[in-house]
Amino acid sequence: MTAKTHLHKELEALKVRLLEMVALTERAVHNSIRAYVDRNQDLAEAVIDQDAAINALDVEIDKTCLELLARECPVAQDLRFLLGCVRISIEIERIADEAVNIAEHSLTLSNRPPLPFQDDITFMAHKVSRMFELAIRSLTAEDPQGALEVRNTDDEVDALHHTTIKKIIKFMVSDTPAIERSVYTINIVKRLERIGDLATNVAESVVFIFKGINIRHHTRFDGFDEYSA
Repeated sequence: MTAKTHLHKELEALKVRLLEMVALTERAVHNSIRAYVDRNQDLAEAVIDQDAAINALDVEIDKTCLELLARECPVAQDLRFLLGCVRISIEIERIADEAVNIAEHSLTLSNRPPLPFQDDITFMAHKVSRMFELAIRSLTAEDPQGALEVRNTDDEVDALHHTTIKKIIKFMVSDTPAIERSVYTINIVKRLERIGDLATNVAESVVFIFKGINIRHHTRFDGFDEYSA
């Protein structure tokens, strides 16, 4: 087995571990949203309990990446893949943390009546979950163009975040007994918006891996025609 073949086998094993972390995190996000919508304490507690496993994978992936960087001295796309994996695992761990935050707020709200904004929050949650799904699909399919779709959707989520919070604040003014519930609900909306931002960061790392372009500081980026990897 050549050194290059050996490295690629190790990179594939690393990718498998990263996707295991992704699967746990996708489930955490889904369950945290269901815990809020359905007032399901068991689901919320499951999200909180699962976080340690996600953290452990994050540590393992980071350690593996550093070892491969030091031992194999990779170049070109192999180097970008390792650097991108470090970035992506950090963002995924943060997404899992936001799912825990949503689950914790859901526990607090579980025995209280919901505010009249469930549809708005569910719609926003669907958008955010879709962003995360597309970001990961662009990684597994090696599709940087698909990653741009995630970035473009972030503006829609930001707009939903803004309008939903405005509605909740207006409701708080007219129904002061609901202030505490409203504050917790606003925090859930903020956590969803943050997951959208983190999914966008994942997508930007996918572009970096497969195109060698850093688009994080581009206010707008429509395509790759003027760039080469």
